[in-house]
Amino acid sequence: AASAVPGYSPGFKKPPATLRLKRKRLRRSEPTAAAAPPLCGAALRAPSAPARRNPFSSLENAPRAAGTPQARERDRRPPPPAGGSPSGAPFWQLLETVCEDKPARRAEPTEGTDILALAEDPHLPVAVPEVPSSPRHEFPADWSIKTRLLFMSSQPFTWAEHLKAQEEAQGFAQHCRATETNLPQSIQEPKLSTELRCAFQQSLVYWLHPSLPWLQLFPRIGADRRIAGKSSPWSQDEALQQVLMSDWSVSFTSLYNLLKAKLCPYFYVCTYQFTVLFRAAGLAGSGVITAVISPTTRGLREAMRNEGIEFSLPLVEESRTRKRKNSEENVETEVANSLKVGSSMEDGEYVMGPALSDDEESFSWLEEMGVQDKVKKPDAISIKLHKEKHEVQMDHKPESLALVKGTNTFTLLNFLINCKSLVAVAGPQAGLPPTLLSPVAFRGGTMQTLKARSLNAKARVHLAYEDIFSLEIVGPIMPHSLHSLTMLLKAAQRGAFSAVLYTHEPTAVFNTDLGNASTALNKETVHKDLPTCGLHPKTLDQLSQCPTLGKSSIRFLEMKDYAYTWKS
Repeated sequence: AASAVPGYSPGFKKPPATLRLKRKRLRRSEPTAAAAPPLCGAALRAPSAPARRNPFSSLENAPRAAGTPQARERDRRPPPPAGGSPSGAPFWQLLETVCEDKPARRAEPTEGTDILALAEDPHLPVAVPEVPSSPRHEFPADWSIKTRLLFMSSQPFTWAEHLKAQEEAQGFAQHCRATETNLPQSIQEPKLSTELRCAFQQSLVYWLHPSLPWLQLFPRIGADRRIAGKSSPWSQDEALQQVLMSDWSVSFTSLYNLLKAKLCPYFYVCTYQFTVLFRAAGLAGSGVITAVISPTTRGLREAMRNEGIEFSLPLVEESRTRKRKNSEENVETEVANSLKVGSSMEDGEYVMGPALSDDEESFSWLEEMGVQDKVKKPDAISIKLHKEKHEVQMDHKPESLALVKGTNTFTLLNFLINCKSLVAVAGPQAGLPPTLLSPVAFRGGTMQTLKARSLNAKARVHLAYEDIFSLEIVGPIMPHSLHSLTMLLKAAQRGAFSAVLYTHEPTAVFNTDLGNASTALNKETVHKDLPTCGLHPKTLDQLSQCPTLGKSSIRFLEMKDYAYTWKS
């Protein structure tokens, strides 16, 4: 028997029940079986003689012996209907597998199912913590770029549908003129509010370069499969590539000049390998211009050092500080324990570890033993590679976030303009300049709008189905757009809505605290220095705060009674 073979596993490739059905013949004496239609083009056959072993079968799909656990489990199954014919049983029952490793079926949604589960995206698995934040009147700044927002409310979103031509034009004009729109706390008839509909159009506008309508230029990381097959005449034309890069350099420089003049609050540079976020002085708790790059590699960091760009790795430094603090606490604990048992230790005599920073001193123990000439020491290259092992391991990870501050950001600008590895040399993105995203207009930028559509659905609540209205926003959603939309929904939905946020993961680490918060910065200073940056004053207040989300981003946002809770 197959089960007697040593090392035989009860796993199978095909259900043995199906194999038995193929070897059975119908009993002609049973009219019910004769009248039954053929199943899947093959007649069901009843057993007439002991089945021979199929010489072409393998151990994996061989029939089980009667004494195996699988056979005993099959015996415990409910018998077929009283007709006696296997065809009387449902087809799904005949084909049911008996694999003991069969995965459990997903539980059906119940009354208490979180509305977040209804908006699950298979392309973006999000682990949402069970404990939300405490209710607040404002949610923290989220510097990550969102690819999709799904707002849900018990109130309809009809006010966001079918904008009139005049409302759309007025929204564009309000955006270009940075018009500040202040809505009441609650709007009784949102659909009839022209001010609300114009402000909605205003909040959907962003600026992009380059603009190639047949290509989706965000996100750029991991976009090869999406761009593959699209027309790219510049990929094999070096002259055209130089024209595109020259035009891109002008737009990039224009954005930086606007940022330096505090006429642009921030902008993103999205390459096929990493993303750079430039922020004006006064934002994210910093008194100087900052630029954060993620993810980085050892080669990129080495090239930046060679260009004289001073930068830091905040997450690496934070990890080192934490380890040093834990080490000091362990040392203090050991000292306290040794003093308790009567051992004495004088100040300055404790050594924290055998590791020494100097390369020559690290081999001093060989000289003490007198075998320094007999043991081959590693060369300088091996020592360098050993030291850079940890630095290489963090490549392409959030921990590789690099921070550039002050005048070094201008050096970074020139470095990125002249960096040959900024543009792919092969593949679908070959020769395509990086994407520039900005909340305000700049030279060479093209005005774009986020795509919005309203949806209606039913959700099960307390054994009944209720109407759930939703508003979907798709596109490169920057921090100011998220805050502007929530302010509009606060008034239009009467302070009650929820939102699922889909984050472009490489940008989630931009919420890391830079550790350079200036205590002198306050609201008055920020509003005095950034009055014409194009942002609403409340949005400016939010973005001027120090980031608090760390390496995560907001995944779920909910407002109840005009108070926010969120999950990250």
